[in-house]
This record gives sequence, structure tokens and C-alpha cells, in this order.
Amino acid sequence: MHQTQTTHVTPGNNPLKLWYRQPAEQWLEALPVGNGRLGAMIHGGITEEVLQLNEDSLWSGEPYDTNNYAAAQHLEELRQLVFERKYVKAEEVAKLMQGPRNQAYEPLGYLRLTFQHSATTSTYRRELDLRNACSEVRYTSDGTTFTRTTFSSAVDNVLVMRLESDQPGTLSFVAALDSELHASMVARAKNRIALHGRCPEHVPVPDEERIRPVTYDDRPDGKNMRFEAQLHVVLDGGQSEINTNGSLSVRNANSATLLLVAATSYNGFDKSPSQNVPDLEGICSAHLDDALQKSYTQLRDAHISDYQHLFQRLELDLGADPHVEQPTDERLEAVRKGGSDEQLIVLYFQYGRYLLIASSRPGTQPANLQGIWNKDVRPAWYSNWTTNINTEMNYWLAETCNLSECHEPLFDFIADLSVNGTKTAQVYYRCQGWTAHHNADVWRMTSPDNGSPKWANWPLSGAWLCQHLWEHYAFTGDRDFLAQRAYPLMKGAALFMLDFLVEHDGWLLTNPSTSPENVFLTEDGEEGTVSAGSTMDMALIRELFTNCIEASRLLNIDTDFASVLESKRAKLLPPRIGKYGQLQEWNEDVEEQEPGHRHMSHLYGLYPGDQITSEKTPELFQAVRKSLERRLEHGSGHTGWSRAWVIALWARLGEGDLAHDNMVQLLAGSTSANLFDLLDLSLPLIFQIDGNFGATAAIAEMLVQSHAGELAILPALPQAWKHGSVRGLRARGGLEVDVAWNNGHAISVVLRAQQDGHYRLRLPQGQQPVVVTDQNGQSAAWSNEHDRIVLAVHNGKSYTLSFC
Repeated sequence: MHQTQTTHVTPGNNPLKLWYRQPAEQWLEALPVGNGRLGAMIHGGITEEVLQLNEDSLWSGEPYDTNNYAAAQHLEELRQLVFERKYVKAEEVAKLMQGPRNQAYEPLGYLRLTFQHSATTSTYRRELDLRNACSEVRYTSDGTTFTRTTFSSAVDNVLVMRLESDQPGTLSFVAALDSELHASMVARAKNRIALHGRCPEHVPVPDEERIRPVTYDDRPDGKNMRFEAQLHVVLDGGQSEINTNGSLSVRNANSATLLLVAATSYNGFDKSPSQNVPDLEGICSAHLDDALQKSYTQLRDAHISDYQHLFQRLELDLGADPHVEQPTDERLEAVRKGGSDEQLIVLYFQYGRYLLIASSRPGTQPANLQGIWNKDVRPAWYSNWTTNINTEMNYWLAETCNLSECHEPLFDFIADLSVNGTKTAQVYYRCQGWTAHHNADVWRMTSPDNGSPKWANWPLSGAWLCQHLWEHYAFTGDRDFLAQRAYPLMKGAALFMLDFLVEHDGWLLTNPSTSPENVFLTEDGEEGTVSAGSTMDMALIRELFTNCIEASRLLNIDTDFASVLESKRAKLLPPRIGKYGQLQEWNEDVEEQEPGHRHMSHLYGLYPGDQITSEKTPELFQAVRKSLERRLEHGSGHTGWSRAWVIALWARLGEGDLAHDNMVQLLAGSTSANLFDLLDLSLPLIFQIDGNFGATAAIAEMLVQSHAGELAILPALPQAWKHGSVRGLRARGGLEVDVAWNNGHAISVVLRAQQDGHYRLRLPQGQQPVVVTDQNGQSAAWSNEHDRIVLAVHNGKSYTLSFC
């Protein structure tokens, strides 16, 4: 893949640390580390340290055909019922086209360390340093200061914990591994223990919980995934021994380094993990032996270098942090009580980037609903990939926030889905190309699963996911990626849409169609979920066709196919404005069963899409604003990820203060003590990582936008951010952007070009630059066209716009 050239920026004056004065009492207070594949939640206990462990390929079940081979026989009846407006009956028929539920992402287990010192401590502190991706616990007990430093290295594929004390021979503990899955702990070698086991064969859906337990197939050839984790201890002084229960004891050491690795029998989405099971013990032992070739310092230095290559590309500075001596949980509580803390927003922004680096690296699974961090055998919504918003939101920040490489697992995921999705397209709709519905798992399920049609019977996720392929090209200009990876997948999704669309009243539209998870009311007051031509459907298809047409032109291929797309695009049902002045969510101007619904699906054309802008479509732009206002008036944004989408929408509407207000509401109402995003603060607390990622992307949109054929500088700057700077944001067209501002006015803009091009710049409040210079200090030519700065740039050069 094309490697983006980037500039590492000097760290700002915000230390970027989450820190606390006490151990975590629950999982949502623990601190996450990860290398994209191997993750841990660190609790920071005093007499017992607990690390909850995850490995990103550890899932229940095995490859299975979820397609309902009777589905297609119901398609024409369903379409006819929709066109006859018999929506209740249509929903009943839609359910006949569904298949089974997906499988679940499983927790690996726990590493527990039991210490032989007093529980009474002083000067306790635990922290997560976002600048080096290391977590530290430090406290003093009986006059001895103990320190534990933990990180998950992508370079060496190992989780590392360094335990130290400032008094020789005072470090004693017992290390043990356990799991809620079917697993056992055994000794593997001197100073080495292991946990090996199996995943469930099946995890029941919530409404089956009371009558169907989690089931295992423990036969030698049982149909489930195997796993192994190994822990090795390296001592400085002291002694160690393996106990009869398989745990490992350390006595009177000066320091100890724990190395933990893990492996599963996952071998691809289409191969059984119970057949030709690899030598997991041997794989883990080899990884450990490789890591043991390095000292702790070498492991740590390699980890930090690898991590900072990504993280240090971008710096957001809103001034000195007056709350730096205040713990993160106390700062969050102060915001809930109405306090102001702009540097906490900076911390949250960079935490989102940290979490993507920690949960999505080339060659890993993409970040799921919980990234890679999950403690439950039956996680909420299976901790799967929900592709009607959540999976896509996970990656909204990847390009703008200068983490393009972290986008790659999603591209692999899309390619996998296209394989199974080709069969689903044929079985369900007798269509060419490929499709996928709203849920996917590690086995790349693409059919509609069993449940309400309002979310299950939605075959548009392929079209939405293809936006990410195009966006990667738009930001990087990587023609090889466009030709070899993106365009074939985009074309396949477009072929499906060409066959799936039906003509009605002179327009091409989708049928069946839903607006994800929302419900409308019929004229008789009945609830309807399945209709024709929802606004989001049409926006996704219009965008997909447009991107395929442009790709055809750029690559000089498939001109006949592009012509077909152009003719069909002209007949797509257009967006409509309803009786309240709002953008209609459905083809008809119907009432919503829940006007404050959490999804903003019909506003896709504003964000993350680009079809609706203030200049190109002013009436639709105002209709989107009205829709957003109505949603919020009725209580929308009550989930963390929904609030993140609201922030991004206000940013695209140019409303910086409203975007900022909603960012504060996200912190106050949907954020846990460890800054994980929550659905809300009601019990039970449910973590979803999409809100973290979505809010980070939204903050970037407040500062720089590049979707409307121009580069907008500070398009939605709130009054609360009077002074500041951002360095290293990315813009479409291969630009890296730095901006500094004072009293809401830009004082400098730096553009680093990675391809040749002409750019139109929209500056705040009609500002004009005093001078434009290149990296050599020479004047660069520019012009003013319709209050836009027009500037030609050349690959490898930088340009500075200075203002009085």
C-alpha cells in the first residue's frame, strides 16, 4: 500500500495523560493498552493487579452459511406490498427473508498478580500516557515504592509489564492466568505458564438467555476455536517456581519483566478453526523466545518508536492545561457539574487517536463495537461489526487525523465481505455484484440476521463501506490502491445496486428499504419499518455511482459501465423536503414513531457524505439543519455515538459553538471514568468505542474541512477556543495542514503537499493572506476568486500563508 509521507510535530504543552489517585474498582475505570491484536485492561490494584485480556480473532463458532435460500421467493411479494403501502404486512414478509444471528467476540481471560505487601499505601497514582502508549502504576507501601509499567508492542507482538521496587529484594508475587471460557492453566517451562482453552460453539441472543445457555463442543474435534496464552517472567534477583495449580511464584526479586503472548486457531473467515489446528503452544513459545532476545529497555524503546511514528503526526494545542494536577475522573465530574475544561477535550481527541492505533493495525481485525477490549462472554450486541453506522464511525478519523495505515484492516474486512456478499446478493435478490447487511462477525456474515426488519433487512452496508475505499484514495492520491483494491470492490457494490434498484413513478429507488433502526407511522397510525427509497439509501447509491464514475475516468477503464451509471444516477429518487421544512427521512412525508431517534441516517448527505453543502444545495442544507434541530428538540443524541454524529453535523453546518456544546454534553452524559464512550449513564453501563472515534473525527471537522471542493480553514471554530493551533491534520488531495489562530482569526496556515494540484481555500471571516511563501521562503503565486484563495502546489513542497 502507498505509504503516506508525514511530518512528526513537536509535542505540545499538554502532557496527555489519563491519571487517577486510586485503583479501578470496575472494568470501565481500567486503562486500555493494545497493539491492534492483543489488548489489556489494567486495573492497577495494590494487593492484586488484574489485567483483563483480549485477542482480536477470538470469536465463538466457526464459518457457517447464514443465507436463507428461500428468501428470494418472497422478494416480489414484499415489493408489491410496499408499493401498495401495506407496510405492516410487508414487515411480516421481510422477516421470512432473515437468517440466524451472528457469533460473538470473546474475552481471552485474566492475568492476576497477587502481591506480598501491605494494602496500606501512600502516593498512589496510575496513569496512561498517550504520548508513549505506556500505562504506569506507582505507590508506596511499608516504605517501599513499587512501580508497574505496561505496554502492548506491535513491533514484537507481546504484552510487556515491568515490575520494580526501590528497595532490593522486596518484590514478591504470584502470577496466574484464568478465563471465563473453557480453559485451564498449565506450566510450559521454567518461568513460563500458559492458559489454553476453547471458545463457545454458540452464544445465545438476549431473548434466548433464560432457555439456552452458552454452549461448548469439547470433543477432540469439536467445532470451535482454540486459543493459548503464555506468560514468561524474567527476574532480576530473587527466585521463582511453578506451583501445583500452574501459577508462578516470585519471591524477593529486585525487579521482574512479564512477557505475555497469545494465539488462536483462527485461520481466515472461510476456514474452520477446528480443522488443521496449528501448534498454538509452539507459536506462543516462538513469539516469547523472539521477544526474549531483547532487553526490557529495547522492547520499550521499539514499542515507543513504532507508536510515536503514528501518534506524533498530529498535535492539537488549546493552551496550557490549568487542570493538569487534577485526576481525570475528577475533571470529568467537574464537567458534569457545569465546569469548563477545554484541555479535557484535547485529551479526549488524542485518546480517540490512541485507541485507533491500539485497536487497528495492518494485518489485524478492524476495530469492532468495543475496539478490541471486551470482558463478557455475552457482550452487548456480540461486540460485532454493526455496519449501519458504528463500524463506519470507527474509521471516520482515520484519514483526517493522520492515521491512514490504521484504516487498512477495514479494507481487508470489506474485501472479505464481498466474497460472502456475492452469494448473498444472488440468494436473496438474484442480483450480480455483492451486498452486506447491518451485522457482521469474524466469519464475515453478510445476510440479514434474525430480528426486526428495521435493522436486519438493510442491504446497503456494502455501499456505505465503499465510501471508505474512496476516501482513502481522496486523501492519499494512491492510484495503485484505487485500481487494485478499491475500484473492484466499488464496482461490485455498484453492480448489485444496478440490479437491486426498481423503477416506480418515473424514479429508480430501493425496495425493500429501511432507514436504519427507525420507525415511521402510517396514515392509520400503525408502525412501519420497510418502505421504498429511504433518503439514506438514495444518498449512498448516488455517492457510490459518482465515485465509480470518477474512478473510471481517473483510471481510464470501464467507460461503458460509467455511462450506464451516469444514466441511472440521473433517475435516482432525489431528496425531498417535508412539511416541517425538514429533510424527509423516507420517500413519503410520514411522521416518525420516535422523532428524537438516535440515528441521523437521512442526514448522511451532509456528513459523512458531501452531497449537501451550503453553496451547491442551499435548500437541502437548511432542511438538514431543520431535521437536526427537530431531532435534538425531541431528545436525540442520548447515546454517545449519536452525540458524536451530532457534533460532526454541527461542524459541517458551520456552527462551532453548537458543536462545542454537544462535545461538552458527550463528556458529561456519555463518558466513563476512563474516557470510554458509553451509550449513556444509565445502568448497566455499556461501552461502545464508536463515540470515541466519532467525536475525534468531529473535532477535526471543526478545524479543517475538505469535502466541498475546497479547503475550509477553521470552518466551525467555537468561541471557547479563542487561541490555539493544530498541526498535522489531513485534507483530501494529499495535503497535510497546520493552522494557528488568535481571537478566532487565522494567523498562519501551512500546507504540505504530497501531490501536485490546485486548491481553493476558504479562510475564516473573509480573511486574506498577507503573503504566501514556499519552504524556501520564496513567494508563491496565488489568486483570489470569489472570496477563495486559489493556490497551485507541488508534491514534496510546503506553503505558508501568513496573516497580519
